[in-house]
Amino acid sequence: MCQLLGMNCNVPTDICFSFTGFRARGGLTDVHRDGWGIAFFEGRGARLFLDPQPSAQSPIAELVHNYPIRSRNVIAHIRKATQGQVSLENTHPFMRELWGRHWIFAHNGNLLDFDPPLDGLYLPVGNTDSERAFCWLLQSLRRRFGQTPPPPEALFQALLELTREVGRHGECNYLLSNGERLFAHCSNQLTYLIRQAPFRKAHLKDQDVTVDFADITTPDDRVAVIATQPLTDDEHWITLPPGSLWWFENGQVISHGETVPGPVKGACRQNGG
Repeated sequence: MCQLLGMNCNVPTDICFSFTGFRARGGLTDVHRDGWGIAFFEGRGARLFLDPQPSAQSPIAELVHNYPIRSRNVIAHIRKATQGQVSLENTHPFMRELWGRHWIFAHNGNLLDFDPPLDGLYLPVGNTDSERAFCWLLQSLRRRFGQTPPPPEALFQALLELTREVGRHGECNYLLSNGERLFAHCSNQLTYLIRQAPFRKAHLKDQDVTVDFADITTPDDRVAVIATQPLTDDEHWITLPPGSLWWFENGQVISHGETVPGPVKGACRQNGG
């Protein structure tokens, strides 16, 4: 299983603390050795770093770790290959343009027999099921709404419907962002937490590193962190219900809905990560 990491904030924030623990899972504390990548939005621009090497040994990961890039939306991925060889073109996250904005996508799962027709506007560069799913999602959104971006609520409803279709083919945990908001789909495993005042200390599970967020934040800051598995061992992580899509904006949950038949339970269970 690949590992996903996302961050959505109300003010530009660096992800150095979370990334310190996350990158260790790429060959040091876990078995995900088939490449890694991370994308940072800065206004309408996006920085994308990719490396087919394990993140725990990657010089590019070391650069990112030591470079406090501040962003309101970040998506990172550590790969354990299921479809497609280990190569740069198959390394997540993937980036495409839609409605004049960069879109970033990272996927954890395995989609079987997923080969939808693509009209040529969005085509995979590599040969992963993940990149095909991303191309199909953006193609479907453009076909549905044309050249004009829809209101956020309509976009979320469309993503719910399209994710149901993709999810019929297998596991489909993913993170998707256009730099304004971040969408997280839980097929079978995804967790999140929201850090806000009063801030406190946190300790990583994968590295012996502690940070006191009260020293580096303001009372108005709010940060949502989404990860396949909890990154800290002294904070309360919320486990997302399988078959649910979540909309994060300004460091908080705006909405969520089910992507499988039957209702998603309203109260998420707490997991003492």
